[in-house]
Amino acid sequence: MHPVRFTAQTSSDGVVERDFLIGEIPGVLWSPATGSPHAPLVLMGHGGGLHAKTPAQAARARTLVTAHGYTVAAIDAPGHGQRPRSADDERARTGMREAVAGGDADRFESVSVRYALDLAQRAVPEWQATLDALQQLPEIGADTPVGYGGGISLGTAIGIPLTAAEPRIRAAIFGGGFFVYEQQLAAARRITVPVQFLLPWDDEYVDRRSCLDLFDAFGSAEKTLHANPGDHRRVRWVGVDEQFLPRHLGTAK
Repeated sequence: MHPVRFTAQTSSDGVVERDFLIGEIPGVLWSPATGSPHAPLVLMGHGGGLHAKTPAQAARARTLVTAHGYTVAAIDAPGHGQRPRSADDERARTGMREAVAGGDADRFESVSVRYALDLAQRAVPEWQATLDALQQLPEIGADTPVGYGGGISLGTAIGIPLTAAEPRIRAAIFGGGFFVYEQQLAAARRITVPVQFLLPWDDEYVDRRSCLDLFDAFGSAEKTLHANPGDHRRVRWVGVDEQFLPRHLGTAK
């Protein structure tokens, strides 16, 4: 197992931000400048074409740190951020751009689904290796409660199979903005931890009926759906249960 290797550190407004590498996987860890050790750890997945430190994600991570004393971790998905892109990554990205430019919705969905499946197969083991390594840090530890939070678009395409496969995750937040396919539905049926699901009602690419089918597929006894106006790129955190993660992970404050 590769250990965590920190490569940079900044601090502002009570939040310490540390860049790290685990093997070749780059990521970032946000934590309180002063706080309790073994605070709950939240894993956060970024959207397609983005990276671990995208401004919206960093802002959400900082809110979790300052409001609840959590530690938040994010990594770049394969072929994203600082990660090198393979020939398959480039072909998928080119295919999606061409489909959008040509107004070919069927091709866009087909290429997107194939690429999401490929990314999830690569990313789930990387997230598990990342969690293994982070739990070796003395300030986190093996008994720290773990949640998956803020997984939107690609973050959900990866987060659903990760949560289905990873018993350390106690609660999860997912969001729409991605195509739903049978492998995702099958993974959702295996998820029994509490789920909060954010749905952009006006997504121009994804049929909302498929997202409702996905929500219905979750095997969780506790699950809530939050729908707001918004297109593919705007999943709004309006009217959500801000106490969802503290209720299931506890709080450090």
